[in-house]
Amino acid sequence: MTATQLSIEHLTGLEGVPARDIELILDTAESFREILERPIKKVPTLTGVTIVNFFYEPSTRTRLSFEMAEKRLSADVVNFGTAASSVTKGETLKDTIRNIEAMKIDMVVIRHSHAGAAEYLTRCTDAVILNAGDGCHEHPTQGLLDLLTMRQHTKKPFKDLRVLMVGDMRHSRVIRSDLWGLKTLGASVAVCGPPSLMPAGVDAFGIDVYHDLDTALEGADVVNVMRIQLERQEGGLVPSLREYNRTFGITRQRLKRTRKDLVIMHPGPINRGVEIDTDVADGPRSVILRQVTNGVAIRMACLVLLAPQKGTLGE
Repeated sequence: MTATQLSIEHLTGLEGVPARDIELILDTAESFREILERPIKKVPTLTGVTIVNFFYEPSTRTRLSFEMAEKRLSADVVNFGTAASSVTKGETLKDTIRNIEAMKIDMVVIRHSHAGAAEYLTRCTDAVILNAGDGCHEHPTQGLLDLLTMRQHTKKPFKDLRVLMVGDMRHSRVIRSDLWGLKTLGASVAVCGPPSLMPAGVDAFGIDVYHDLDTALEGADVVNVMRIQLERQEGGLVPSLREYNRTFGITRQRLKRTRKDLVIMHPGPINRGVEIDTDVADGPRSVILRQVTNGVAIRMACLVLLAPQKGTLGE
């Protein structure tokens, strides 16, 4: 195995992915960030590779980011939407992917409401599978773009980094990918939120768990704010959104008591005035839009490194 190859065949999550693979993806993404700044942002790296975007859930940033990455790499792209497909007639996930595979595809990007859907597809098809979010399980490319953004804006090695994640930990697939990636690279990690929004077994990650935000913010280099996922949770987990903002919201008043170089992140979409205030989300410490740009570069890197027909990084 050479220095330009991953040890994994699919990207279904960051759990178990070795540090060497994560670092290779981050370094490759840095190369693609330079390409995205060029007047002509397209390279022929994946010419002849057919990629299906297989989205069973609504998505804006992730779907557009993958599609942009694929087109920047000159891949042939097919977008699959369930509303106009045989899924509405009862066709199973296995039958759907096998019928699509019969049309000679190479890679599949899947988002699904059920945890484990991406891993399941690896047993149903010979195509390379990339997980774009499965239920409350993982969202590995979001975790990777978060890692890239942290590396760029803190200028610290991960072993010296203190990262705090705040919000709805119970329903977030991003939190799990961030945790696995950060722990693998040696970062110090803490989470903070109400007990009702903490996942079962959070202590098993070997991280610090807080229920007081001001205490949790002390010494943090990065705070990554997780969205309150109202569409996934049953009622009664928080008293009210106003109370949540008062207790766990990232507000300008609260940030006055933190270090001046604290980096503010959020995977989006943002509930403004709930988990984060508008003047913070749009403020000088926020790198939220940089995360979006890095998302294209990370997905380009993952596609190239996992593609069955790899070329060289484009000129």
